[in-house]
Amino acid sequence: MVLPHHTPYVTPHILHKNYAQSHDHEQHSNLIGQDLEYFSQAGFDMDRIQIKRNAPVALLYEDAIRNEGAIISSSGALINFSGKKTGRSPKDKRIVYEDTSKDDIWWGSVNIKMDEHTFEINRERAIDYLNTRENVYVFDGYAGWDPKYRIKVRVICARAYHALFMNNMLIRPTEEQLANFGEPDFIIYNAGQFPANRFTKGMSSTTSVEINFKRMEMVILGTEYAGEMKKGVFSVMHYLQPVKFGTLSLHSSANVGIEKGDVTLFFGLSGTGKTTLSADPERNLIGDDEHVWSDTGVFNIEGGCYAKCINLSAEKEPDIFGAIRYGSILENVVYNPASRVPDYDDVSITENTRCAYPIEYIANAQIPCVVDRQPSNIIMLTCDAFGVLPPVSKLTPEQASYHFLAGYTSKTPGTEDGVLEPIPTFSTCYSAPFIVLHPGRYAAMLAERMAKHNVDCWLINTGWTGGKYGSGKRCPLKYTRRIVDAVHSGELAKAEFENFGTFNLSVPTSLEGVPRELLNPSLAWADKEAFQKELRKLAGMFTKAFALYEQDVDAKVRQAGPSV
Repeated sequence: MVLPHHTPYVTPHILHKNYAQSHDHEQHSNLIGQDLEYFSQAGFDMDRIQIKRNAPVALLYEDAIRNEGAIISSSGALINFSGKKTGRSPKDKRIVYEDTSKDDIWWGSVNIKMDEHTFEINRERAIDYLNTRENVYVFDGYAGWDPKYRIKVRVICARAYHALFMNNMLIRPTEEQLANFGEPDFIIYNAGQFPANRFTKGMSSTTSVEINFKRMEMVILGTEYAGEMKKGVFSVMHYLQPVKFGTLSLHSSANVGIEKGDVTLFFGLSGTGKTTLSADPERNLIGDDEHVWSDTGVFNIEGGCYAKCINLSAEKEPDIFGAIRYGSILENVVYNPASRVPDYDDVSITENTRCAYPIEYIANAQIPCVVDRQPSNIIMLTCDAFGVLPPVSKLTPEQASYHFLAGYTSKTPGTEDGVLEPIPTFSTCYSAPFIVLHPGRYAAMLAERMAKHNVDCWLINTGWTGGKYGSGKRCPLKYTRRIVDAVHSGELAKAEFENFGTFNLSVPTSLEGVPRELLNPSLAWADKEAFQKELRKLAGMFTKAFALYEQDVDAKVRQAGPSV
C-alpha cells in the first residue's frame, strides 16, 4: 500500500543526491577538454573550479534557483535579479586606448579612454574572482546570422542567470558547431559580483565595463546587470563591421514582407513604437534591435530579444507576452509570491524590467534571421511631444543623413521628476550610448547604401498632433499602422506631396484612411500662432544639437536641416 505522502515508483538512482551533479560535472567538463590549455593559460585554476560550458537550460534553472534565489514564474520563465544595478552604467564604460584602434574610435564622453595596464589589472581581478567560485559558466555562441560576417563569442561568468541570458541573446551553436568552435574572436569576463578597485588609475567608481579591441576582450566588474554583456557584443560589432568588413552595423529593428520579400529597417529610440510597429502579421521579424546591412542583404546580430516589460499585457504586446515561457528570463520583475504570476505594472524594483528570450519564441520570426535582399524602405521613428512634426514625411538622402545623425525624440512630462514640458532627446545614429566610430562615418555609409540601392526613407512621428503634450493628443496607433502599411504597399511613394515649411519636409496631401488635417500639423492646430512658436522652438533645438557634427559632414547634409 502506498500512503498519500509517499512517492511511488521512484527510480532508485534519482534518490542519490549527487547523481545529477556528478553527471553534469562529467558531461560539461569533457566538452571543454580541448580548451583546457586555454583556460589554464588565462589564469583559471582548473583543479578548483568546475566549468559548465553551454549547459542545458534545465541545469541553469536548477543552479539559479539553488544558488541565486531565482524562482520559476507561473508561465515557466525564470525570474532573477541583477542586484543594485538595474540598468547600464554608461559613465563607467571604458575603451582601451591602444595602437590598433585608437585612430578609429570617436573618443569623448561615450568612449572614455583607459590605458592598457589598467585593463590588465582589472582582467586579472576578474579572473581571480572567478577562481573563487565553485561553478564557472562558459557560453560559446555567435554574433551575426550571416556566416560571412559573424564572430565567435565566449562568455565566462559566475552566475547561471548570466549564462542563460547569453544563451538566449547570442546565436546558439549546433552540437557540431560547438565541437568545432575553436578559438573565440571575442571573450567576455563577467565578474560583476566583484567590485572594481576605485583607487586603480582611471576608475571612477566600483563599477567598470571595459573593452579592449586589440585583445578582443571585455571585462565587467561591479555590476550584475545582464544588459552590459549584450551591449558589449553590439559595441564590438559596431566597430568590427565597418572597420573590418566594410558593412554597416545599425541599432534598428527589421522585418521582411511574407508575400513580396521586401525588407524594411526601423530606427527609433525608446517610446517611439519601434517594437510595436515592426511586429506585423503580414511580415516576418528579422530582429528587434541590432542588425547589419551588408553587400548581400540584412542580418540580425542577435539570437534573441531583450524586451521591456513595463505595463506589458497580452492585449498590447501579444508576441512578447507569449514569448515569456520556459527558457526565458524575466529580469527584476516583481511577482505575486503566492501564485508566481509576474506583475508587469509594479515598478518598485525598477522601471527597466526586462525579458530575454530566444527569437524562435516569436511566432513570425524569420529563421535564420538573414535576408539576402537589400532594404526597400527605411523608417525613422520619432515621438514629438511638441506636436509639430508631421505623422509622415518622405526624406531626401541628405535629409535622411541629417535625421539619422540627429536621432530625435522627446521625453514627456511625467516620465521624470521635474519634467514640466517636453524635453528633446537627441541620440545620434539612434544609438549614442553604443557609438564607437564617429557618427559621420555611419551616416556616410547609410547614405551611400541608400543611393546605391534606391531606398526610400520616411520620418514617422508617433507623438502628438493638434497641439503639444497637454493640449494635443497622441497620434492614434491605427493611423500610424495605416501609414506604415502604405509604405510597404508602395502606395505612399506614389502619393502627391506638399512642402512643410521650416523643416522643409515633403508630406503627402492625402492618404486613404488618414484624415487630411492629421497629415499636415499646420492644419491640425487650431492656434496657428502657438503652432509657429513651437515649430521655431523645435527647429532651434535641432540646430543646436546638430552643431556637434556639422564640421564633419557634407554641406548638403548640413543644409538639409530646419531653417531657423
